[in-house]
Amino acid sequence: MRHTYNGMAATELRGAVWQKSLRSNSQGNCVELAKLPGGDVAVRNSRHPDGPALIYTRAEIEALILGVKDGEFDGLIQ
Repeated sequence: MRHTYNGMAATELRGAVWQKSLRSNSQGNCVELAKLPGGDVAVRNSRHPDGPALIYTRAEIEALILGVKDGEFDGLIQ
């Protein structure tokens, strides 16, 4: 895989296996994540699978997931 960068087309991430939450709605409006070689994680919008992907380090994704689990972002959906 070539050099990854924020905003690159998700289609350029050849071989990426995209995963979404089982809680995603039936219209496909969800966030998808893919583990990249080297440990980084790509994030894309499922409504635009060919659109841009944001690339985060494992530590950044871990901090986000732990924050979600702790309820730090509950105010965003209320």
